[in-house]
Amino acid sequence: MLDIVVPDEVRANWQARTDGIVRYGEPVLRAKAQPVGRPGRETRELVDRMKATMLASNGIGLAAPQVGVLLRVIVYRGAEDDAPIRSLINPRIVSAKGEQTGEEGCLSIPLLHGEVTRPNAIIVKALDLLGRPVTVRADELESRVIQHEIDHLDGILYIDRANPSTLEWSEPADPDAKPEQEP
Repeated sequence: MLDIVVPDEVRANWQARTDGIVRYGEPVLRAKAQPVGRPGRETRELVDRMKATMLASNGIGLAAPQVGVLLRVIVYRGAEDDAPIRSLINPRIVSAKGEQTGEEGCLSIPLLHGEVTRPNAIIVKALDLLGRPVTVRADELESRVIQHEIDHLDGILYIDRANPSTLEWSEPADPDAKPEQEP
C-alpha cells in the first residue's frame, strides 16, 4: 500500500468541502466491506444517498466505504452526462481480459491523479436492488470505473495500483466549486 503526503493547501481544501465523502486517511477506506444479505429498504436508501452524493460531487463512481458504510455496494455511470446510474450489490469480477492504461482520480483523494493499468474488459456478477442476480459486461471506461469501485470494497485505493511516477497534485480550486469528474 502506497502512502501519500497530502500537501497542506490540499488538506485545507478538503476540509472546506461538505460533500459527505470520506477522505484519504480515514480507516474506513482501508477496511474490507461486508457483503449485503438480501437488499431491502436500507440498501435502497444507501444507494439513493450514494447516487446523490456522487452526482453532487460530479463523480462517475462511488463505493459505500466512501460514504462511511462498510457494505459491498457501488454506484457508477458512464462519462456521458445522460448515462444512467447503475448500482451493483456484492459485485465480483469473474473474468478479465486485455489491458488499458489511463489516468484515474478519486473523490476520496481529490486533486490527485495518476496512471493506472487495468484489464480492458471485465465480466461482473452481482445483485440488483431487488436481490436478483445480474451479469455486467464492461469495457474501456465503464470497466475501469467498476474495477476502481470494487477495489474500494476491498480497502484498495487507486494509488496502490498507480505508477507512482505519474501521481500528480492539481492546484486546489475554490472549495465550493465542483471537482472534475472522478471515479
